[in-house]
Formats: sequence, structure tokens, C-alpha cells
Amino acid sequence: MLITHDTRCALDTVVDLVNTAPEDDAAPEGLPDVAALEDFVRNHEISGVGVLSEFDLSAVRKIRGRFASVFAAPDARTAAALINDLVAAAGTTPQITDHDGYDWHVHYFAPGASVADHLAADCGMALAFFVVAGEQERLRRCEAPDCRRAFVDLSRNRSRRYCDSRTCGNRLHVAAYRARRKEAAG
Repeated sequence: MLITHDTRCALDTVVDLVNTAPEDDAAPEGLPDVAALEDFVRNHEISGVGVLSEFDLSAVRKIRGRFASVFAAPDARTAAALINDLVAAAGTTPQITDHDGYDWHVHYFAPGASVADHLAADCGMALAFFVVAGEQERLRRCEAPDCRRAFVDLSRNRSRRYCDSRTCGNRLHVAAYRARRKEAAG
């Protein structure tokens, strides 16, 4: 599957956005205030965003939950319906543009769109490409028992199981190794 630079950026953004949600009541909110949303927008180089407000924060948290539902969708039909609703509500207006040193690419959000609509349109379309390509199963959650972070499996054989092989994957492999050694030692 060919993934363009813009699609990859949108995928990284949507994964990071979904992962800002607290996993349970004890976990901290990843977007606690407008300043955190401003940092998120700056760190992900989301263009065309003006001054952000509490309204924007609330709207972004709401679409974050809708994106989380896409990652939890049991099948492509369900994912497609969720994505269609997200993109339609954003009032998309696809435009070809070249800005900030990037070659021609497509923006799916309307000029002057709110940050929530911008994210819903661009990130929604990036996820739509996976569903259309029959690759919806690549939109996953970490299989570590104490982690449910979202990720997109871009491995060649669709075999990635953990959000980060250096932390979650390694930790589980070490625990399994130690359990085998303990069992072998009797």
C-alpha cells in the first residue's frame, strides 16, 4: 500500500490524538487545556489553525472519541460508517495545495475550518484510505495487557502487536522469558 507523506502525517496525528485520551479514570488527560491543544497543533504542524479556545478543546476531545471508535471497529463496514460520519460532519472541501515547502498535495478541510473539522477531515480521509484498500485491520490497539494505545501497523506482513516494540513488546518478551526460566528451574 502506497502511503503519501500527507497520509502518513495524518495517520501519526490521529494515532497521537487517540492516545491523548485517558485509558481509565486514574489516568491523566492528554489534552488537559487549551495550551496542551496548542502544543499538539504545533508539534503536528497542523496548518491553517487560528487562535484556539475552550470550544476547540471540547470539539477536539469529542472527535478524538469518534476516532477511537474507528480503531475499535469490528469490521470495515462499521469503520467506513464511522469515518463517513466524521468526514461529512467536517464539511470537507478537497483542495490541491503546495505550501510551507511541500509539493502538491490534497487538503480535505475547508479553508478557515476549525481545528476539530480540520482533524476530522484530514485524519478521517487517511483512515478511509486504509478501509478502501482492505487494510482496516492495520488500525490496531496494543496487545500488552496494561496498554491499549492505538497504532497503525505498517509492517509488511501485518504482524505488529504492540504500540512500541521497545517498551510494551520488549517488556512482555522479557516477562515470558523469565517465566520460562523460572518454570525450567523448577
